[in-house]
Amino acid sequence: MFRGVITAIITPFSNGRLDAAALRKLVAFQIRNGIYGIVPCGTTGESATLSFEEHEKVIQIVIDAARGKVPVIAGTGSNNTKEAVTLTRYARKSGADAALIITPYYNKPTQKGLIAHYKAIAEEVDIPIILYNVPGRTGVNMTAETVARLAEIKNIVGLKEASGNLTQICEILRSTPEDFSVLSGDDAMYFPMLALGAKGVISVTSNVAPREMVDLYEAYVAEDMDLARELHFRLWPLMQTLFIETNPIPVKTAAAMMGMIKEELRMPLCEMSEANRKTLAKVLAGLKIV
Repeated sequence: MFRGVITAIITPFSNGRLDAAALRKLVAFQIRNGIYGIVPCGTTGESATLSFEEHEKVIQIVIDAARGKVPVIAGTGSNNTKEAVTLTRYARKSGADAALIITPYYNKPTQKGLIAHYKAIAEEVDIPIILYNVPGRTGVNMTAETVARLAEIKNIVGLKEASGNLTQICEILRSTPEDFSVLSGDDAMYFPMLALGAKGVISVTSNVAPREMVDLYEAYVAEDMDLARELHFRLWPLMQTLFIETNPIPVKTAAAMMGMIKEELRMPLCEMSEANRKTLAKVLAGLKIV
């Protein structure tokens, strides 16, 4: 079972190229701060702009840097089923512990098409698979009924749920097995989803505040609801501000302010507006992150 705080790690660049040294340092920072797992090549990792070679290299670097200390869940999704199979095979061959596979984007498959897509990947590659539903990014929503049907497939073991729809989230938690790992895909929904029975979060915020996000989870598990709630509201301004512009623009800007990476995004993403940058700096200073 995958649980706790799992970081959807950013991909650092330097002069247009992957910054492997910085990526290794980011992984070490995460592990040092008690994180429960790492996702390379997710949306936050700018997977849409990585070449196949870069995609594979990022996965391999993170696996090597993690050294088995935490699970590595490789992002291997695509709107092309054959391409998703190829990426997932590479993740398995490289030693990833699981694959995070986003719903196909742009081509907007039906629920029948989503089931066929995931079933094909699960049958082709013997690796634990975590579904990823983020309709705001992909243009398609995976329903609770579809998730429940896919959860019957042996190596489909969890879901990163980022619909923001509490009714749907309740239906998913009600209709999937206890050992199926439902994880929040939205930091703002992290604490509420824990209360409903989710197992944790795949997080953007933990790129810059891993210890604080872990503290919230561990307070919840220890049944210290007052502390968990306090930490939720302490982190709330950061959770909101990290989405003041398109993810991962704010979180990469924050990581650069912390001196962890160069402030470099890959087009068509661009640098933050000056007004939003000031807001972000103020929130980070308020949490004593910078």
